[in-house]
Amino acid sequence: MISRRALLSAALATAALSRTGFAPPALAQSGLRLGQPAAFSFDALIERARSLAAQSYAPPPAQDSAILDALDYAAHGQIRFNTDAALFADPDRFPHSRFPITFFHLGTFFRLPVHMFVVDGGEAREVLYDPAYFDMPADSPARKLPPDAGFAGFRFQESRLGDQNKLDWRKNDWVAFLGASYFRAIGESFQYGLSARGVALDVAVPGRAEEFPAFTQFYFDTPEADSTAVTVHALLEGPSIAGAFRFEMNREAAGPQAGVLMNIDKALFLRRDVARLGIAPLTSMYWYSETAKKTAVDWRPEIHDSDGLALWTGAGERIWRPLNNPAVTTASAFADEAPRGFGLLQRDRLFDHYQDGVHYERRPSAWVEPLDNAEQGASKQGSWGRGAVQLIEIPTDDEIHDNVVAFWVPEAPARAGDSYRFRYRLHWRDSDPYPSPLAHVVATRLGNGGQPGLPRPRGVRKFMVEFLGGPLAELPFGVKPEAVLWASRGAFSYVFTEAVPDDVPGHWRAQFDLTVEGTEPVEMRLFLRAGDRTLSETWAFQYHPF
Repeated sequence: MISRRALLSAALATAALSRTGFAPPALAQSGLRLGQPAAFSFDALIERARSLAAQSYAPPPAQDSAILDALDYAAHGQIRFNTDAALFADPDRFPHSRFPITFFHLGTFFRLPVHMFVVDGGEAREVLYDPAYFDMPADSPARKLPPDAGFAGFRFQESRLGDQNKLDWRKNDWVAFLGASYFRAIGESFQYGLSARGVALDVAVPGRAEEFPAFTQFYFDTPEADSTAVTVHALLEGPSIAGAFRFEMNREAAGPQAGVLMNIDKALFLRRDVARLGIAPLTSMYWYSETAKKTAVDWRPEIHDSDGLALWTGAGERIWRPLNNPAVTTASAFADEAPRGFGLLQRDRLFDHYQDGVHYERRPSAWVEPLDNAEQGASKQGSWGRGAVQLIEIPTDDEIHDNVVAFWVPEAPARAGDSYRFRYRLHWRDSDPYPSPLAHVVATRLGNGGQPGLPRPRGVRKFMVEFLGGPLAELPFGVKPEAVLWASRGAFSYVFTEAVPDDVPGHWRAQFDLTVEGTEPVEMRLFLRAGDRTLSETWAFQYHPF
């Protein structure tokens, strides 16, 4: 089980770098102390990662554990970065910068220093830690840290130039990198929710501990004229891997492209074998929904950051896999070649379905769009090629745990000495950025099998799967779609479709009973059709008999 807080207290650190007090005049006057300049390029960062992977991993020393232990959730929450010292915030000295950068402090759950650099004219200078950058109580344990303690992470604030939403950049941020290789962004509804990672290693592999490599260095490009994007480079290190990343990120607060768009280019180099190499991983929380809920486990009808895995296969099929909170950790694989995209989505957008002031109905969806790597070589050195989208579901009994992970796993085994290059676009929005013209699944409901008014048979489960939109809204009166079903085991009965009696055009449900023995999971697939015409995406569900 993965705790949102404890997970991010990675046991990885970064090598100490020389820290001198040099700073160009413009940056010095912005309140930040910088180190000496050194040449920088993304190509050089890739070569550095390649070189590191050829060496044994040496965890660098961490800060005083007693001090970090004292910086618990409450104490860490009292530390605020002073936005007067935000990087790129001064409009006179950085007229082309729309989005200032603020930094996170170290603490119990973010123990390891991450080095931050400003890149300008092909040279990088480190942003040197100074406790004066932070507002904190006089008795804060953070004051006992050494003067070179370092930062835990960073975030981009909203546009200091303003926009039609009149957001205060000092109070609102839109992307954050904090803990191991985790990062997240807000969507169209100005909410954080699920997270992404640089890479996932050996998630839920029997007999192997999951590894959490960390971003140990970040490099921020100085914004150029007329640019609406921000560019960040990162160095990744862990016992099994080293890597170099380039993030080009765009923020649109309103309009048809509202949300956050990230173009990601990464080069990975393996130090040792990895049993499950997760590319473009997404991490989310699913406790329960309308599908299944223990009686009186919580007063709220549903609690989840995401409610399903969406897939757009290389063959063009659209698949919706509702999430589960299983009794045991479960791994599912969707084999594919050259996938068009996948994502963890939050489709349920109705407040009444959550009744919670934390607004789960506003949580963003994240969609991974693979980009062409043909120019980077064949085989696993640059092709998404053959592999599988894998979904890991971990039991949870509370909303504080991120218990769902989805990622792409290349077909070929990941061996020590292997290298990879992947490019993809990560969309943080309310929904799939490339919506299917077909009807989509909006709910999965379970009940006792049989017919009302008659004795209910034991061992029979009833399913009600709701579809909405697409061709269903255009069906002539009197035409009923056909439910096309498949199951890995068991028998179907009492199968029919009907329009949901809510006067919403194109809102239909398919109902069926499943009779199955034993407790082994059952894989099922369902879609709607009329004659030879497919009307809906494919509902793919893993049923755990109970």
